[in-house]
Amino acid sequence: MSYLYLAIAILGEVVATSALKASDQLTRPLPSMIVMVGYAVAFYFLSLALRTLPLGIAYAIWAGAGTMLIALVGCVVFQQVLDAAAIVGIALMLVGAVIVNVWSSSGSH
Repeated sequence: MSYLYLAIAILGEVVATSALKASDQLTRPLPSMIVMVGYAVAFYFLSLALRTLPLGIAYAIWAGAGTMLIALVGCVVFQQVLDAAAIVGIALMLVGAVIVNVWSSSGSH
């Protein structure tokens, strides 16, 4: 259940961060409201995940997955182009998340 809570936290953060870009510095009411609700959802579900997941592992997964998804949203929704260094860096985050989840005994599996 902890990983489900963590996934919801990640999605909440991605929605909120995407809306932050659309909010035009929090001057547009609907995207601004989505920002506030999205971050509230993200932190609430992260707190639930932290009941059983170690803080470092949960945060590493949250930050890495959030970064990858936000980069994808940036490309698809906002037509932002990633250069080779950004792609390599994001791929390394993915590799790190796999290593932590598959081979580390630090996480709660």
